[in-house]
Amino acid sequence: MRGFGLGLRRPHHAQAMRGPVDGVDWFEVITENLMVDGGNPRRVAREVRAHHPVVLHGVGLSIGSTDPLDARYLDRLAALCDELEPALVSDHLCWTTLGGHNTHDLLPMPYTEAALAHVAARVAAVQERLGRRILLENPSTYAVYRGAELTEAAFLAELATRADCGLLLDVNNVYVSCTNHGWDARAYLASLPAARVGYLHLAGHSHGETLLIDTHDAPVIEEVWALYAEAVRRFPDAATCLERDDDIPALDVLVAELSRARAVAAEHAA
Repeated sequence: MRGFGLGLRRPHHAQAMRGPVDGVDWFEVITENLMVDGGNPRRVAREVRAHHPVVLHGVGLSIGSTDPLDARYLDRLAALCDELEPALVSDHLCWTTLGGHNTHDLLPMPYTEAALAHVAARVAAVQERLGRRILLENPSTYAVYRGAELTEAAFLAELATRADCGLLLDVNNVYVSCTNHGWDARAYLASLPAARVGYLHLAGHSHGETLLIDTHDAPVIEEVWALYAEAVRRFPDAATCLERDDDIPALDVLVAELSRARAVAAEHAA
């Protein structure tokens, strides 16, 4: 998977369905929007897939939960993969369910050896069911657990090796989490195995009273662009995707922002 993609959102469906979009090599689609048979989101995805590669990006796998893996969810995901033949399938290193209840939030993991073994086994089971590797994204976090035995980056690196999975490196999330917790963002990047990073995310965030919040409602800031330059030097073979989920501008505005990612990569990835 190479090139520069864009998160596909409703205001841009019509343009993306008409044919190839200049400046966009592929589209990332939110998996759960397509999890029911029929309906407009699935029709849109099929029509976009006719002339662009697509990537499935999920928020509901709950790979870190202690609840059993959701067999119905995995069946639907497998069927969706068969239908759309996505270039990549990704989700988040987090948990969203507890005791059968969905929190509708991407909650952080405790970075312990026990949690690592638990998640690695679940990733292996998911990949066996789907018949393909998945990628897991580093989360944006606003709290950490006491008793951590590994850094977040070390946890991801070891998970990728043990479970033989890929990584989706969200550069904005690295910036947000490292700023919130006082971590070293460049050391974070250096800790990840380059061969496991399939693609990068870029997005904007907002400022809370005491924390940065990953809101995807603004352009990428200069500090994140600088970290992205570091990332493409470290991971020159990784693709890039720009996300925007709120206050969504016209498609040409996002394509112009994506073109900056192309320029940064052209300058630094070599």
